Amino acid sequence: MSPIAIVMMVIACVTVFGGVVFAMINLQRHPDEVSGEFAEAEEEILGGKTL
Repeated sequence: MSPIAIVMMVIACVTVFGGVVFAMINLQRHPDEVSGEFAEAEEEILGGKTL
């Protein structure tokens, strides 16, 4: 492989896996509470009203 191809591969891998890590950190800080148990509990509390 040429050095240019290796550099491009490294940039692509860092971009993809950096995005995955960023998404995981973002979901830990701001969890999705619109689905699952939390949504059902919120629906019971609000009586079916949406925010």
